[in-house]
Amino acid sequence: MDENAAYLDDFIEKRLEEVIDGELVVIYARPGTIHNFIVSNIYCLFANYLYGKKSEPLGARLALYLDKNNCFMPDMMVICDPDKIQPDGVHGAPDLVVEVLSPSTVKNVRGRKMAAYARCGVREYWIVSPNERFVEVYRLQEGSFILYDIYVLHPDWQIAQMPDEERAAVVTHFKCSLFDDLEIFLEDIFYLPF
Repeated sequence: MDENAAYLDDFIEKRLEEVIDGELVVIYARPGTIHNFIVSNIYCLFANYLYGKKSEPLGARLALYLDKNNCFMPDMMVICDPDKIQPDGVHGAPDLVVEVLSPSTVKNVRGRKMAAYARCGVREYWIVSPNERFVEVYRLQEGSFILYDIYVLHPDWQIAQMPDEERAAVVTHFKCSLFDDLEIFLEDIFYLPF
């Protein structure tokens, strides 16, 4: 067997597909290790907090049937209505959607997918950047997402160089609007074991 053909078959088999506004969109790059660690970290934060509660965190690129023209595979979502969870995926708008950026997804995550999430009623939307180590939090207001805040995990060397007043103002954690008593620490989101 030709090695290039075997590689191509493997590559095609591993591609991801989503439907955005009725158009099939192929995402060729599988998430890398850092991407997967960040998704797992976020999932674990919500799974630990929501254990035994009505809401459920879902990840692992589970199918999300947002409406008849949009089928996505978000990195992580929280569903507060268990009736939306079906054997083949989630049907209807999650309450929270988390998308971790990668080169092949950044345009749609900030564009058409974001618009579809807002149009369908997702209450909170996070865009997470593994490279810049920030979380953009958007909240739904009157059918559109409004940027609520951007939370940045500053490297230690940068914090050490800040004046005392600036260092004291650095935000290290935040809350999801869905749950008043869940503190989310940036260092937990971006933790890597290596």
